[in-house]
Amino acid sequence: MGVGMSNQLANGLPAISLKVQQSKTMALGAVIGFQSNQNNTLYGAGVKFYRIIFDEPQLNFYMAGLLASENYQAGSAKVQTGYQVDGTLGTEFHFAGLESLGFSFETGLSVRKAGQSSGSSFQTLGDSMLKAAVHFYL
Repeated sequence: MGVGMSNQLANGLPAISLKVQQSKTMALGAVIGFQSNQNNTLYGAGVKFYRIIFDEPQLNFYMAGLLASENYQAGSAKVQTGYQVDGTLGTEFHFAGLESLGFSFETGLSVRKAGQSSGSSFQTLGDSMLKAAVHFYL
């Protein structure tokens, strides 16, 4: 099981990230981030599915899918709910002697809707290790 951080949510909230290896080729993950103050609460929460396609001693390549529900707010506007669907290819590597720390890089496509009043957007992704994820494996 890995616990770490990710900044992949489209609403910009930093998220706590969990990753559990289900088998040699499959893993499940979850991301959750929130911000609360006296005026409103913003959140982002989602599940992530990983399929390892190539495994090496210090590195693995994977395909991943993220499904997330998120709140958005622009300025003093009303808080609105939207969604995010990502399809990515990525790699996670570990330094020799430091196998319990994993650093991820991802690239792919995303479909996002930032609220009821806006349309969906389609965009490319390129996430460095500080945005994709850093996990500490127990």
